[in-house]
Amino acid sequence: ALFASAAQAQVISLITTPAGTFSNSAASAMAKVVTDHAKLRMTVQAQANTGYDELEAGTAELTVSNSFDSTFWATGTGEYEGKGPSKLLRHVAAMMPYRVAMHVRADSNINRICDLKGKRVSSDFNAQKTIGRIIAAHLANCGLSYKDVTGVPAPNVARQGEDFKSGKVDVMFFAMGSPQVKEAAAALGGLRVLEVDASAQAAKRMEDVLPGAYTINVSPSPATDGVTKPTNLIAFDMNLNTSANVSDDIIYRVTKALYESKKDMMDTFPPFALFDPQMMSKIQIGIEFHPGAIRFYREVGLWPPRAAPAPAAAAAKSDAAKKK
Repeated sequence: ALFASAAQAQVISLITTPAGTFSNSAASAMAKVVTDHAKLRMTVQAQANTGYDELEAGTAELTVSNSFDSTFWATGTGEYEGKGPSKLLRHVAAMMPYRVAMHVRADSNINRICDLKGKRVSSDFNAQKTIGRIIAAHLANCGLSYKDVTGVPAPNVARQGEDFKSGKVDVMFFAMGSPQVKEAAAALGGLRVLEVDASAQAAKRMEDVLPGAYTINVSPSPATDGVTKPTNLIAFDMNLNTSANVSDDIIYRVTKALYESKKDMMDTFPPFALFDPQMMSKIQIGIEFHPGAIRFYREVGLWPPRAAPAPAAAAAKSDAAKKK
């Protein structure tokens, strides 16, 4: 009877980035708890693009993306300038922060973001434009831009990881905890992350490129390869998005299953230790919430949501505290 029930469960799809990436690993953990607890069968579709077009076309129900890219798609800005605002994109939940970093070999003479001037840095990212923007934000944090480095075209984040391991570029971008970071560290004898400047001025330069991003202090742990001391890195939210055409009941059940299943997701993908169910309804710039998600958040006292402090403002407050 149990097998029959699982086989008959409604199938929904979750689009994510290629296998081996942080988002793909996180999506697999999310799909497992939804399948186990929501009487739905969630499948993960790994692909090179963002999945927004599939949501609009109705060929997928959900996608995992970063908060700034969701904002750009919803508002028709950034990489989606000229397409017009999306009438169908809806927000479901902020799942956890993407803690991202620029990694170099442990024996590299590159010690700061500023040292990347003139170095070989992956660029273009025709199949995954957001990665180029995140790298640009790291450069802007130190007052640099792509004009100050030697760009080496790569289609997506996975390929630039391969280029780094083969010595074609001097630095590698990835989210902390990604399987490919561990693979590169093992292959190259260790990695080291480049710390970002958390001052208000540097945070403002970063935020201008990456709306909604913030700095986060990361401590050494088995999950943070390349971090040997408390280090400031860039972070932004992992968003779970859907379409206005997906039923309220499906999104309610998905949201409830995720809210109640932190431990199960951690068992599958340990970085979910950063997941805070109380922050799932965090406001996202320019994106409407799906009614099914709102229904659940009302039930557990998470609606209306609270706005998070702007990163530059938070950095300014921190700077003022240090001066005192």
